[in-house]
Amino acid sequence: MAQLLLVSNQVASGTSAELSLPVLALLSHDIHGVAADTQALTESARADLVVLDGRADLAGARTMARLFQSSGSTVPVLLVLAESGLAAVAADWGVSDLVLDSAGPAEFEARIRLLVTAAANDGLITGGGIEIDEAAYSVMLDGEPLDLTYTEFELLKYLVQHPGRVFSREHLLADVWGYDYYGGTRTVDVHVRRLRAKLGPEHEALIGTVRNVGYRFSGDSGSRR
Repeated sequence: MAQLLLVSNQVASGTSAELSLPVLALLSHDIHGVAADTQALTESARADLVVLDGRADLAGARTMARLFQSSGSTVPVLLVLAESGLAAVAADWGVSDLVLDSAGPAEFEARIRLLVTAAANDGLITGGGIEIDEAAYSVMLDGEPLDLTYTEFELLKYLVQHPGRVFSREHLLADVWGYDYYGGTRTVDVHVRRLRAKLGPEHEALIGTVRNVGYRFSGDSGSRR
C-alpha cells in the first residue's frame, strides 16, 4: 500500500480526494489531497507518489509539474489527463508518467505500482554480487562495503553497467576520465589492478582482461534495480 498525494484544485473547492478522482477510491492506497499550490511540495515529502490532476486546468498542472521538477523532488509524478490534453504534454514538464482519466482501476494500479517500485530502487546498479548506490556513492560486495576512490567508483560503475561488453583502454579513458584527461592509457591498467585487489581473490575475475583489446565485466547482470 502506497501513500498517494493527489494534487488537484478540485480538492481545494471542498471535494475530498476520493471524490475528485473516484477511481482512486477503488485502490488500496492511502490518499491525501491538497490544492495545486506550493503547499503540495511540502506535503509530497511524505508521499510515495504524486497524482497530479490536469483534467480541468492543464496550464496549472504544467506549472505544478515544473515546480516539482525544479525543486529537486525525487517523488514520482503521475499526471492524469483528459484525452484532449495529450497534445499539449511535452518532455520538459518533467512528469514520470501519464494516464487518461478514462482508464480503469487496474491500469491506475499498474502505473502506480511501477512508479513506486522504480522510485524505491532508483540509483541501484547490481551485478556479480556487487551493488552500487549512485546516490550514496557507495558499493557493497556480497553485503560488505568496499572503500573506493572516486575514480575507482566511476570505473567500476561503468563496467557493471555494461556486463559482457569489451572496452578498450582508450574508450574507458574517454568515458570515465573524460576527454579533457591528458594522461596515458596506463592509468586504466593501474585502476583496474587496484579494483581487483579490493574485490579480492574470490571476485577479482569479475573484471576480465581481453588480450590486445581491453577489459570487460563478467558479472551476471549489471542491471539497474
